[in-house]
Amino acid sequence: MTAVGTAGTRTGRTAALAAAVWSALGTVRDPELDEPLTDLGFVAHSEVSAAGEVEVHLRLPTYFCAPNFAFLMVADAYDAVSGVAGVRSTEVVLEDHFASDAINGGVAARAGFAASFDGEAVSELHGLRADFLRKAVLAGTDQVCRPLLAAGASRAELLAMTLGELPASAALARLRQRRAELGLPAGPGAPLLADPVTGERVRADAAPLHLRRARTTRISIEANSSICRGMLRHRYDSAGLGQAPEEERGAQ
Repeated sequence: MTAVGTAGTRTGRTAALAAAVWSALGTVRDPELDEPLTDLGFVAHSEVSAAGEVEVHLRLPTYFCAPNFAFLMVADAYDAVSGVAGVRSTEVVLEDHFASDAINGGVAARAGFAASFDGEAVSELHGLRADFLRKAVLAGTDQVCRPLLAAGASRAELLAMTLGELPASAALARLRQRRAELGLPAGPGAPLLADPVTGERVRADAAPLHLRRARTTRISIEANSSICRGMLRHRYDSAGLGQAPEEERGAQ
């Protein structure tokens, strides 16, 4: 093999690894907004070397974004990238945040949230993550139920439906994934209307309140997402990595 051929092979492998890293970052979500960091424009920079060394820079809408949310995103990004085959070292850097030093250092040391904020935090973030997943389940329930109600389905029919009886859709796949992450029933026989804590089928008398909560939760998450996108654009006046400028303008 010629030197040029060898260089081309290495370049191809590096490009493939960079694509795999980007795909892994796409699995990391803002816990509050339930959207991938890559879609939100939170990834400012990603560099992958031929030796498998990866450096990712994240940015957030404001300097004072909640440190617990920020820590989850940085830690999840670190775990996702580190799990990619071919990655030998990972560094995730949160930029322009009041707690970036504590977060970056804690994640790099695999210290956990409480140790990273010693004297300020008293526990890890498992409960917070579960709370946001439950909200995502509620919002997802509304996303799945709205088209059914618009098509004429009654509340009683929704109560009787199982996930396996519903037509395939991105919203349904997302709902099933969020339920599975919480350890709730997500198979074909699982009820459409399920308690986000226990996974049990919602009682008929509780269905009106359940559907209202689902709708208000979905609206709240979507509103917060819109606000965060706008604040991020105002703060940096640029698209995130992988986002075309025209896409950014169209989102305004």
